[in-house]
Amino acid sequence: MKITDIFVNRPVLATVIALLILLVGFRSMTLLELREYPRADKAVISVTTAYPRADAELVQGFITTPLQRAISEAAGIDYLISNSNQSVSIISASMDLNIDPNVAIAEIQAKVASQRSVLPR
Repeated sequence: MKITDIFVNRPVLATVIALLILLVGFRSMTLLELREYPRADKAVISVTTAYPRADAELVQGFITTPLQRAISEAAGIDYLISNSNQSVSIISASMDLNIDPNVAIAEIQAKVASQRSVLPR
């Protein structure tokens, strides 16, 4: 007796086994990890400073530029975006992929702290 004879004589068994193979295959497919699109953590760290009653040019010159120079020296920075408005400076540092955000925050805090003596009071 050949193996094919079993499935010819018992069509319900053949259908059940085919459905089980499909279910196991579908379940396995849903458990597969995508390698084409790996998980990537990209952190963005923002530094916001206030300089009350100062116009945008003063904020740019006395706050944004020194802080931007210092922050740009931190390791793992992909790019910086800065915005100087009246009384407020916002610098956003976009970090490279898979850089530990806690390490990046600590390094940027150290860079900002090193510029405290240069910033106006």
